[in-house]
Amino acid sequence: METLRLAGEHAWLVGLSLALALLVAVPLGLWLSSHPVAAEPVLQLFGVLQTVPSIALLVFMIPLLGIGIVPAIVALWAYALLPIARATYTSVRLADPDAVAAIAAMGATPLQQLWWVRLPLAAPVVLAGVRTAAVLTVGTATLGAFIGAGGLGEPIVTGLGLADARLVMSGAIPAAAMAIAVDALLAWAGRRLSPAHLRTTMPRVAA
Repeated sequence: METLRLAGEHAWLVGLSLALALLVAVPLGLWLSSHPVAAEPVLQLFGVLQTVPSIALLVFMIPLLGIGIVPAIVALWAYALLPIARATYTSVRLADPDAVAAIAAMGATPLQQLWWVRLPLAAPVVLAGVRTAAVLTVGTATLGAFIGAGGLGEPIVTGLGLADARLVMSGAIPAAAMAIAVDALLAWAGRRLSPAHLRTTMPRVAA
């Protein structure tokens, strides 16, 4: 079925770009939590990237990377960085100071404090940032069809060209359903992976 094929392509675009963003944004957020002087300019740079219209960013990638899946993944990766990096930085910096002081008084090193206290306490907010990035990426990935990246944006782009509302909706509805499903799945995962006393509904972190 064509819709399933396009949904598979869409999921691949979203999954790969989000995974690459996690590999960069989480370690960067942890580093920024120890170097707060650098946090403001770095997060502002990521914020500037998000002010660029997504279609303009995709077009800008064409001279650098051509057309197809590669420029789309790079653009989606750039859009996903800010919510994850900001959530990681903020939540680790603001981890319960009493808990951090208690573990430090027991002789824990800064790295042990990070792994044993700060990260577990920060997990719900970090995962909320991932949820925000994931939903944003699912929606933005539909524009990848304009540069030949495939996915559920294909029928949307074709339908717009033909003024065919049914064709547009055949791509828009599955994309919206995917965004809702991804958000619900990550919310569930966040509750399962968080410390027992923090297993509440996680807030969404604004991009």
